[in-house]
Amino acid sequence: MDIGLGLPNAVPGTEGRTLISWAVDGEAAGFSTLATLDRVVYDNYDGLTALAAAAAVTERINLTTAILIAPLWTSTALLAKQAASVDRLSHGRLTLGLAVGGRPDDFAATGANPAGRGKRMDGQIEEMRKIWSGERRGYAGGIGPSPTRPQGPPLLLGGHAESAIRRAASEADGWIGGSGGVGMFRRGADAFRAAWQEQRRTVGPKLVALAYFALGADADKIANGYLRDYYGFAPPYAEAVVRATAIGEEKLLQLVEEFAAAGCHELILSPCSADVEQLKLLRSALGKN
Repeated sequence: MDIGLGLPNAVPGTEGRTLISWAVDGEAAGFSTLATLDRVVYDNYDGLTALAAAAAVTERINLTTAILIAPLWTSTALLAKQAASVDRLSHGRLTLGLAVGGRPDDFAATGANPAGRGKRMDGQIEEMRKIWSGERRGYAGGIGPSPTRPQGPPLLLGGHAESAIRRAASEADGWIGGSGGVGMFRRGADAFRAAWQEQRRTVGPKLVALAYFALGADADKIANGYLRDYYGFAPPYAEAVVRATAIGEEKLLQLVEEFAAAGCHELILSPCSADVEQLKLLRSALGKN
């Protein structure tokens, strides 16, 4: 199982130079990908913008939106253009993880209608692929830049609802589980594999998971403070996320083993603090020094 590193783009108050340090050190340590979270009404950096910054200071490591809330983009053309830009700037290192989202304040702030967001994302994926293929849109031609692959960046789709699983199996290259723990991932992965087989897809899918971590003497305080704020709109889910978080080195190593045993291909470890000491502790625990 590969281990990816979440950038602290959604940790409030993160300095730009700190985010860059995480990107540089993450590549040097041999993590498989650098990943970003996404929301609007919060003190966070936009996920694709953060990955563009990371692309400028790295050369080999993959870049993943884990995930980007596609229906918040009321212009699919602009989303396709920005994703293709990061893809080209990174020389094809972008994987576009998408989900429908569910925070009412994000939808209200962007003017996007949350009703029917699943079907709208279906349409967005279809539209983006037309744009990425170079379909003519005006007197100057298509909407550039062209991505490094004719079909666009690889797609991961998230969500645990039956409709989300079916969508991922039919339209994406893989599925990404949320931060609710190994049990939630295992149930979603089993459903996704079954749906993938029903679609008679020949190439095996990629299964990705996201888990938070907090290390060091104040790990419990760090995790609870950040996660209960970030997921404050849904307190029961915040409780579940805290329980599933790798708080301390022992739980971190246990979590890595459990996700590997559950058939996860790539586990993205996302920080609860932007302090670079957290990355040092993570590297030490995983033997990536």
